[in-house]
Amino acid sequence: MLKTNIKKIAVIGPESTGKSTICEALAAELQTVWVKEYAREYLELLPYEYTQADLLAIAKGQMKEEDTLLPTANNYLICDTELNVIKVWSEHKYGSCDTQILDEIAVRRYDLYLLTDVDMPWQFDPLREHAEDHMRRYFFNVYKDIVLNSETPWVQISGGSAPARLQLALQAVMRLL
Repeated sequence: MLKTNIKKIAVIGPESTGKSTICEALAAELQTVWVKEYAREYLELLPYEYTQADLLAIAKGQMKEEDTLLPTANNYLICDTELNVIKVWSEHKYGSCDTQILDEIAVRRYDLYLLTDVDMPWQFDPLREHAEDHMRRYFFNVYKDIVLNSETPWVQISGGSAPARLQLALQAVMRLL
């Protein structure tokens, strides 16, 4: 039986802003499951530099993981990213986004966005691309524009420590949902 009462929480933000850390901790606190960022799994196995076509494959993998885990969720499904992030990367790197991704963004809904701020130190990772402060701020502003223009409640998650960020996320979930 399809669960329709599950609240979907999407955690978005620039690279190296603690999204995965928040997702894992929030899922543990809420005793539910979380959807890992499929791009990481995909890119770690890719024997070449990704192309725009790979972004569509990543989007499809992200949606599949989300749809697969939804029936196992306990009241909340925590999503470490969503398709707007793939759209932003595609437009930034290639100047456009596949219409299949755009079509899915138009119909896929979340109940809350948690937008992670860039007020944490950059952590090197070979899969990350933009360590420069101005680029981190640029992407933060792009994501902020997305959540501001959505009809979905959102909360900015700031603060330098993982426990402080988790508390903000928990408060947002309890207050808004």
